[in-house]
Amino acid sequence: MKITIKKFLILFLLVFVVSSCTRSKKTEKINSDLKLWYNQPAEKWTEALPIGNGRLGAMVFGGVSKERIQLNEESLWAGTKINNNNPNASKHLKEIQQLLLKGKNSKARKLADKYLLGTPPRIRSYQTLGDLNFTFNYEQDSVTNYRRELDLPTGITSVNYNFGGATYSREVFASAVDNVIVIHLTSNRNSKISFSVSLDREVDAVTNAISNNTLVMNGQIIDKDQPERGPFGKHMKFSAELKVLNNGGTLQNDGDQLVVENANEVTLILTAATDYNINKLNFDRTIDPSKVCNDIIAKAVLKSYDDLKKDHIKEHSAIFNRVVLNLGKDTNSSLPTDERLERVKSGKEDLGLVTLYFQYGRYLLMSSSRYPGILPANLQGIWNEHLDAPWGSDYHTNINLQMNYWPAEVCNLPETVIPLTNFFTQLMKPGRVSAKEMYNARGWMMHHVTDPFGRTGLMDGVGWGTSPLAGAWMTLTFWRHYQFTQDKEYLREKAYPLMKEASLFVLDFLIDDGKGHLVTAPSISPENTFINPKNNKVTRLTYAATIDNEIITELFNACIKSAEILNIDSELVLQMKETLKKLPPVLIGADGTIREWIEDYKEAEPGHRHMSHLFGLHPGTQITTDTPKLFEAAKKTIEKRLANGGGHTGWSRAWIVNFYARLLDGENAYKHLLALLRKSTLPNLFDSHPPFQIDGNFGGTAGIAEMLLQSHNNVIRVLPAIPNAWKDGFVKGLKARGNFTVDIYWSKGELTKLVIKSGSGDACNIRYKNKTIQLNTEAGKKYVFDNKLVVL
Repeated sequence: MKITIKKFLILFLLVFVVSSCTRSKKTEKINSDLKLWYNQPAEKWTEALPIGNGRLGAMVFGGVSKERIQLNEESLWAGTKINNNNPNASKHLKEIQQLLLKGKNSKARKLADKYLLGTPPRIRSYQTLGDLNFTFNYEQDSVTNYRRELDLPTGITSVNYNFGGATYSREVFASAVDNVIVIHLTSNRNSKISFSVSLDREVDAVTNAISNNTLVMNGQIIDKDQPERGPFGKHMKFSAELKVLNNGGTLQNDGDQLVVENANEVTLILTAATDYNINKLNFDRTIDPSKVCNDIIAKAVLKSYDDLKKDHIKEHSAIFNRVVLNLGKDTNSSLPTDERLERVKSGKEDLGLVTLYFQYGRYLLMSSSRYPGILPANLQGIWNEHLDAPWGSDYHTNINLQMNYWPAEVCNLPETVIPLTNFFTQLMKPGRVSAKEMYNARGWMMHHVTDPFGRTGLMDGVGWGTSPLAGAWMTLTFWRHYQFTQDKEYLREKAYPLMKEASLFVLDFLIDDGKGHLVTAPSISPENTFINPKNNKVTRLTYAATIDNEIITELFNACIKSAEILNIDSELVLQMKETLKKLPPVLIGADGTIREWIEDYKEAEPGHRHMSHLFGLHPGTQITTDTPKLFEAAKKTIEKRLANGGGHTGWSRAWIVNFYARLLDGENAYKHLLALLRKSTLPNLFDSHPPFQIDGNFGGTAGIAEMLLQSHNNVIRVLPAIPNAWKDGFVKGLKARGNFTVDIYWSKGELTKLVIKSGSGDACNIRYKNKTIQLNTEAGKKYVFDNKLVVL
């Protein structure tokens, strides 16, 4: 009997080990499939592959005879700090408000154009740092077995090919640990690496070879005389330094380039810097960008390439691998990414590409918004090849910057919010000036656009920029960070001050409409227009747009909860509670849709890309199954938009995915996720507005997460909106509000296992389909449930 038990135990252990190894290999297989790869070099910028460490970014083309690596440094912006508040705003504000209340929108618009629009009304652009250009001694047509790829779990892009009987390899990555971009070239045969390399910029910079192995670029942006954009002349200073380290062969300078001949392997280390100081929201002449670069490079060259790579992978993968998504076996991983995308665009489905797209969004966010970076991800994240980018590659705050951070918390990337938080903490300072000078108000505010220099006045035109609650909307990102992390110190020191001062502005900005309501004026529903029935003219400027009331409701509720958690500001809490009672309610129009404006106006463009009146559905939390009439009206609102051509931009389509997830409609959420891939995705999987705009990537990733897990309004919803196409799968590492980490497993569309780890020890409500349970937890403990939410 003893022998039988012993044999049984040995057999059990063998089975367990084999099973564990199988699971381990399966996980490795899942991670190994998370690659964008191609059989040819990039010809266009939107085919190149992005790398980034939060501060430095690069687009790698993977050329054979000539290689271009386009470079960015997050703070390299044209322009300078300036107060662009219209000096006449506060004197004419009441007159403009009264005209709007009386329905004299055209007269109000004329005054607003004259007295509210910023002086100057536009910002300057985020700019490219330049290009790292390589010239090799072989042609594309002569190589075989070409492959370039971006491995998401390691953050390394590589190029491999055969030529002349040798195999050549290149690896490029942006290390957050060492604050550099690293390029490594090898061959399987000695003395085969030969090339020249230069560091180039079209204007405002000069590159010199200061030794046989070092290039240094020094520059200063010289802004042109464009009065609508502000002061011109010499502004931001910047530098870049490239160090080349060869093993074998020769290395020398030739004018403004370096030449390598017959090396065995070569490592290039590059960094860049500007004299931008976030604490001043301006450049700072006490900062020497060249010295900053030299200090960074001096430390990095002390490490071997293997150590640079090892340290990078350890740091990068520790963040990236927090979340694993599996939607079933990836049967198309043997196909290049551009072919997979074309198959989807032709009408086919590819669940592996959906998984890749989801994880790519996480990769892009962590690559464009984290330490050592100090600025938020902009309209293009951190990647921009232009000197004057579309929309300046700015910080658009009437949805775009907000959308950039929708996946941050639920997708387990909380550190990406820190640069955004710190930037807005500084932005409060000019925001207070705008609140006072323009609106005679306390607190802080901003309009729909800003830049690293902290512009908060009204820009781009009254019809575009009159979004006085854009700052209030932004603060909800910081409240959400607290909700997910339960970091009370962050709430006290960062989030609450931003929310409180935004609330103070709102309290002073609201006016009595004479009908028993407190309303915002002036106001727009971002970028959309209506037909004014009094003169049949297309109109934007109004008062009390629906989104304003929804933002205020969301903000005040968050601020009230925060104050109660921190046990402060009881009088302010009472004032906010009383004010909430006097806001106009969200109303349903004659056609059964959510009203976008204070009156049931006819839309001039019923298929408009913005759907701001649905803020209360998402990202807000006011329209739910607990408000059934508004819930149904929200469905009709989206249907009307789509019937008239809505969702035609990338970020707009991504928003629709999130809308349908909140409506618990997995089929429509998936339908529009496919539309996002088919109509608004570029060959390197960048989102297309068009042109490239990164918010759609982030919105799409957030939408996928919303389909799998939701946690607003004190309920963790499990698989709230999975489509029939996602029959089998699992997701591990998503986060829920309350600092819970969630793993979900399902088969044939039904939950099979749920694992919840409590980070803070709070209670939570868990819902799957129609069943809801309450769970009391202990910090650090895991809870496992079956498909009926019974604890195992």
